[in-house]
Amino acid sequence: MYSIWVIIPIFQTMFLSFTNWDGVSPLINFVGMKNFRELFKDPYLLLSFWNNIKWLLGFAIVAVPPGLAVAMFLDQGFAGSKIYKTFMFLPMTLSFVVIGQIWSWIFEPRDGILNTFLNFLGIQGIGWLSDPKIVTYSLIMAALWRQIPYAMVIFLAGLKQVPKTLVDASYVDGANSWQRFIYVILPMLRSATVIAITVNVIDSLRAFDIIYVMTRGGPFYSSSVMANYMYIQAFHNYRMGYGSSIAVIQFLITLSFIIIYMRHVMKTEVSL
Repeated sequence: MYSIWVIIPIFQTMFLSFTNWDGVSPLINFVGMKNFRELFKDPYLLLSFWNNIKWLLGFAIVAVPPGLAVAMFLDQGFAGSKIYKTFMFLPMTLSFVVIGQIWSWIFEPRDGILNTFLNFLGIQGIGWLSDPKIVTYSLIMAALWRQIPYAMVIFLAGLKQVPKTLVDASYVDGANSWQRFIYVILPMLRSATVIAITVNVIDSLRAFDIIYVMTRGGPFYSSSVMANYMYIQAFHNYRMGYGSSIAVIQFLITLSFIIIYMRHVMKTEVSL
C-alpha cells in the first residue's frame, strides 16, 4: 500500500517533470531539463517561492513562541485550566478549508469583523484579501489561528517531561521565574522546540487549501505559493509536465527539512 500511495506517485511525478504532457493527451513527449530551466526564469514561481518563505517564517517564528507561552500558562494547573486547554485546542480540530471560510468572513471588506471594528474607531477599512501588499500576511494570520494551538500541544507534552525535582531545586536555590524558565525549563524543552519548529516549517511548505479557499492565489498571483502555483499550472493551464517539475522542487525542499528532523530524532534516541 505504501508503494501504491507514496513511492509510485513520487517516481511518476519525477518522470512527468521531464515531459511536456498536458494531462489529457495520450502522447507524452520527453523534453529533458526544459521544465527545470523554465522554473528559474518564471517570475510568478519566484514570487510563489518568496511567499513560501514568508509562510515558513510566520509558522516557525510567529507560531512557536506564543505556543510556548500559552503552554507555560496552562501548565500551571490553575482552576479552569482544562477548560482553557479545550478552547485553545478547538482550532486544531478544524480543517484549513473551514478555517479559510471563517476568516474570509472576518476579512470581508464591508461587513467583516475587522473592518467593522476599524470603522468604529474611525479608521478606513483595509482590503485584507484584495491588497497584493498584505494579502499573504492576512492568510498567514488566519492560518496561525490553527498553528499556535498546534505548537501549544507539543510544548504541553514537553513540559510533562520536565523533572519536577529540578524545578523545585531552582526554587530552593532562590531562582526567580525568569531564571527558572531560561536555565531549567527551556533547555529541557529543546526536543519539543525542534519538533514544533520542524512540524510548523513542513506545514508551511504544504500550505494550499486555505489559500485556495480564500484567494485562489490572487490577486494576480500575489498570494500564490509553490503548491498553489503547481496546481494552477498542472490542472488549470494543462501543463502537467511543468507542474510536476514544480512539485519535484517542493518535494526536495520539504525532504531536506524531514531529514533534519529525523536526524535529530535519531540523535535523541541514541543519547537516551
